[in-house]
Amino acid sequence: MKAAIPTMGDRGLDEQVGEHFGRVPTYTIVDLDSDEITVIDNTSHHKGGTGYPPELLAKHNVDVMLCRGLGRRAIQMFTDLGIDVCIGATGTVRDVIKAFKADGLQSADSGDACTRHAFKGEGGHHH
Repeated sequence: MKAAIPTMGDRGLDEQVGEHFGRVPTYTIVDLDSDEITVIDNTSHHKGGTGYPPELLAKHNVDVMLCRGLGRRAIQMFTDLGIDVCIGATGTVRDVIKAFKADGLQSADSGDACTRHAFKGEGGHHH
């Protein structure tokens, strides 16, 4: 199983979780079976590229997104691509993986959307 975490850089397990999953500079992907760590750049349209983060992560065969919170549309996009979403991730990637393995993160559906992101208008709102 591969888990993706939105991160602020490329320090692997020691990197901090990013607050806004779509605008982070990187995603850290942890293969929970082999412990292999891969850091990919966020090349989505949020960072001047193309596509959306769920599409980017699906190309890397991610099974679950572990993040602090996200909006309804993003949760639905992940769900449509067969990627589960868990919210409540804080600290470092190492902290998040430990919490996930201990069932310490909440499974998300559209009712769990981060209210700061769920009703974003066309102009968006940034943190």
